[in-house]
Amino acid sequence: MENIFKKFYRSFYNSTNGFIPTKPLSQNMYPGDFFQIINGELIVLGNIFRKNIINADDVIFENGRKLNAANWNFSEGVSKPYSGRDTGHNSIEGDFEYSKQVLAFDGFGSFFFKSNAPESVKVANWSLFKDELIIKMTQTMFSFRELYIVTESVTTENWTLAIASSDKGELEIATESENFGLVDIFGDSSAKTIQAREIEFYHREEKRKPSFFKAKKLIIQQEKLEVFISELINDKTKVASWASNFYEYDFHHDEISYHSPITTNAQACVLDMLQANQLNPNTALQYFSWADTNLDDLEKLFIKYGH
Repeated sequence: MENIFKKFYRSFYNSTNGFIPTKPLSQNMYPGDFFQIINGELIVLGNIFRKNIINADDVIFENGRKLNAANWNFSEGVSKPYSGRDTGHNSIEGDFEYSKQVLAFDGFGSFFFKSNAPESVKVANWSLFKDELIIKMTQTMFSFRELYIVTESVTTENWTLAIASSDKGELEIATESENFGLVDIFGDSSAKTIQAREIEFYHREEKRKPSFFKAKKLIIQQEKLEVFISELINDKTKVASWASNFYEYDFHHDEISYHSPITTNAQACVLDMLQANQLNPNTALQYFSWADTNLDDLEKLFIKYGH
């Protein structure tokens, strides 16, 4: 059922200009955390500042950067068939009025997300030590070939998320506050859940946890990648002729034959095809660089081997 979060994560990335929720959402992600994504799992391996990989005195943080709150409230596949004021009764207080809202979800993974006062802590001078990190993380201190480093973490005053498991998903919520009327009450601290049907995930976070982040990922320099792909394509054109001369068996081949795509995993192939000692502390910057995380990286959070 983990894929039930996929719509939310994709919409979150697009709505917030590239931020990604932690996975699981209870995990904290701090600036400087380095991690890998393996079998759909986000595995934090350490922090470049806590491990003294980078001198903490060299880093500049932008603390409490205010973000556009409008981008941090969104939903997908949710309608509001009812929003209004109702009247209730109890034996002590008699009649009383309350605001009530019904949220209807149209399918698996449909969600409603609401947050308040998002702000971030950002590494402001990443460019100062990004090259130093390449050498240390791939050569002198570690031997990473795939790696992510968090450069910005976001907290909110509070956030609330509901995700439905089917098209019968429904939330009925209410509050006695008189300030709402027809205004959305989902996510308000005074709101109470009257009933929830077919809701797989429903959580409200009231602490400023670093639950959302941006990161840089280690990639192969584009120039090296292009040269490698060009050489590999050229080499493939010679295979049929070589096979005819080398093997005594008469293998069939034609000039217009299918060639498997080689760009998908070429990043890893470049390094695997290097000769011994070709990649070293002196040449590392020729082969590696950093790039922003994108939707391809988010997709890895929902890929499990064998599924």
